[in-house]
Amino acid sequence: MREYTPEVLCDLLPYPTPNLYKYSRGRLILVVGSRAYPGAAGLAALAGQRAGAGYSEVYVEDSIVKQVQIIAPSLVVRAWSEWDGTNWMPRADERHPRAYVLGCGFDATDPYIANVTRQILKRGKAPVLVDGGALAMLPIRKIPSLCEQRASDNLVTVITPHFGEATLLAKPFDLPVEDPNQLACELARSYHAICVLKGPNTYISDGSDVYCMTEGTAALSKAGTGDVLAGTVGALLAQGIDPVDACVLGTTLHARAGALAAEDLTSIAVTPEDVIAYLSRAILSLGNGRTM
Repeated sequence: MREYTPEVLCDLLPYPTPNLYKYSRGRLILVVGSRAYPGAAGLAALAGQRAGAGYSEVYVEDSIVKQVQIIAPSLVVRAWSEWDGTNWMPRADERHPRAYVLGCGFDATDPYIANVTRQILKRGKAPVLVDGGALAMLPIRKIPSLCEQRASDNLVTVITPHFGEATLLAKPFDLPVEDPNQLACELARSYHAICVLKGPNTYISDGSDVYCMTEGTAALSKAGTGDVLAGTVGALLAQGIDPVDACVLGTTLHARAGALAAEDLTSIAVTPEDVIAYLSRAILSLGNGRTM
């Protein structure tokens, strides 16, 4: 597997060239949040902006549109009821990169979540990152076959479970869960996806190789930091970065942002909002101070 040295990670940073504009820098479509967890939508979307996505479009439950709109005026926020799967199909001549982030802040008890997950995996002709409440939908009948079909169509699916979620995903396939290295690899194979198994060390696997990201920090052990990670990796996918590279770079930036925030604020006080704010510092540290 490719060795992700600091030099390699530095070269992966998606600094924009002068001729790019908002769509060519990547369209990030987030289907996130719920009445119970509206903040997750904002965290994922703001992280996506900070990680470089040129156009962030957020679809949320109708009742929380205004709550998410006031988080940042630069976000394009729409109600789920406005979603028509055909509107998300790229035109035949569309060459701009895009990606989807699905599930941050989903309330898995809501009956429509399974259908939303199914429709995006079926219709989303671009990388789809599955996080949060949508992960609980993956073992449901027919959804694994959609992931398999996506793989056969050369469409990328990324799943981002923490260990508890990974244990649930492993059950339908009777996968051993003792070794996180093996678990990440087996989940990737079983769900025909790239698995980002989150923890103190994060294991990233495409089903063949496994990379361990070891820069994690306890400062990230708060609710909402996973939403920040999803938005960060989603933005890198939306900018057309190789999917495994995007996962390694995104988890590294996320971990560094947490560590840098902890240096200033202490590991006790860091919040997910701080991690977003420190993503720029993480980019600077990885890019050896380069700003453009």
